[in-house]
Amino acid sequence: MSSAGGGAPRNLILAAMIFAVAMTFIDQTIVSIAAPEIQKELHLTSTGVQWAINAYLLSLAALFAFGGRLSDTVGHRRMVTLGVIVFAGASAMCGLTPKGSLAEAWIVTFRVIQGAGGAIMFPAALAIVVYTFALRERGRALAIFFGIAGGLTAIGPILGGYLTQWTWRAIFWVNIPIAIIALVLIVISKPVTEHRPAQMDYRGLALIAAGVGLSVFGFQESSIWGWSDPATGLCIAAGVVLLVAFYLVEARTASPLIEVNIFRIRAFLVENMVLGIAMLVFVPVFFFGSEYAQISLDKTPSEAGLLLLYFFIGFVIAAQIGGRMLDRGGARRPVLIGCALGAVGFWLWARKVTGLDFGSQEIDIILAGAGMGFMLGPASTDAVNRASRLSYGEATGITQTIRNYSASLGLAILGTILVSQTRSRVMTSLLAQGIPSGAAHAEASRIAQSQSGSASIASIPHFVRLDFAYATRSVLYVMAGIMAAAAIVAFVGLQRGVQEDVDVAAADGEDGAFNDPATVSG
Repeated sequence: MSSAGGGAPRNLILAAMIFAVAMTFIDQTIVSIAAPEIQKELHLTSTGVQWAINAYLLSLAALFAFGGRLSDTVGHRRMVTLGVIVFAGASAMCGLTPKGSLAEAWIVTFRVIQGAGGAIMFPAALAIVVYTFALRERGRALAIFFGIAGGLTAIGPILGGYLTQWTWRAIFWVNIPIAIIALVLIVISKPVTEHRPAQMDYRGLALIAAGVGLSVFGFQESSIWGWSDPATGLCIAAGVVLLVAFYLVEARTASPLIEVNIFRIRAFLVENMVLGIAMLVFVPVFFFGSEYAQISLDKTPSEAGLLLLYFFIGFVIAAQIGGRMLDRGGARRPVLIGCALGAVGFWLWARKVTGLDFGSQEIDIILAGAGMGFMLGPASTDAVNRASRLSYGEATGITQTIRNYSASLGLAILGTILVSQTRSRVMTSLLAQGIPSGAAHAEASRIAQSQSGSASIASIPHFVRLDFAYATRSVLYVMAGIMAAAAIVAFVGLQRGVQEDVDVAAADGEDGAFNDPATVSG
């Protein structure tokens, strides 16, 4: 299984793939830090700036399956290279967003293209790492992969804070030197993997892209349309129907976009359920943490980055421990510990946010990050390990589709909770000040939608800071409940033991890329 030869070439390949995917990780957090400044300069609504973030995640979710399948059929190195170039080019264009009426459409469009670049890059990069390292070394290698990428991401919020003080546009331009380093390392390391030419299932691509897009759009717009508006339910329902149709069509397609038979493997199914639940939290926490720090704690963007840095301190350390636990004893223990620890961390953090004292929250933020670090790498690695070496890109595409679809839903659903809770609490505060009901409702709605983007941070009244903190507390409590649900799924669904090598099992008589139920030892 180790195709790269000695230790140094393998480590060089690992470094190349880390730099490639680092851009996708950085963009999940650095934009959140700059969101208030982007919103203020471009005069975006709160929903508009959420779409500047969510469009990227939505594009990733819709196109990951396509990217994974494409990498397995066209070649992993080729797709990594193309993805890096597309991502860096779209990043440059995001940084060139003009002011005025075109601003929102421009930045959202190029965020979609960024997501497309990431979608064809990430599955191929992860497939290269999985192919390069043998099964018993894979947990450690991918712990380094996710841990260092996470560490680079931790630099993103701090760097983003300082860059934002110069210009928020630089948060996109910073991807360009990273892309150049990645491309140079790819040329030097020359990773080699196997791939198999096959027809592309464009019918499946259209169904999954439309299904993901409509359902997430419905959740995203619910804060504006309201849940009583039939359009909200229709969008969500239509998206779900299309996703069900996608599953049924794929099961009957000779060369499908996703080989749905892999879900018959219990560990693959359970790991993706756990990842799907946990990712409702993982990306949204950066957006809401940044908003909380800047609105309620009166922090600058660079200071807000420190809040997310504490999260990644826990994440990076726990990721290394979790990867080694995976190699020694299987995925069940680190995944279960991570989900439980994450639930405790978010619950403790929620109890502290209304005190408006960042110092008292640091340990709880580290615990929440450690929970994510323990479970994310082992769950992702164990899921991809279930595929044969010819299908690593496809399996990665499946897991990343689920992860990013859930992240998009999490941002939409938790964003709806945050806006509605902020509106409700601000209205109560305004009524208590003697403002008439109609005027209080209108002002509360304006504040909840604009949040920090439409005015100077210093001009936000103390009662609004406190009301936003209470709204953030509600979101964090929901996050704690979500991680507890993931822990229950892991406890019930995952089995003890170290996984066998799928390709060794296939050589002993198993057929096909995914027909390996005997290897499900979890």
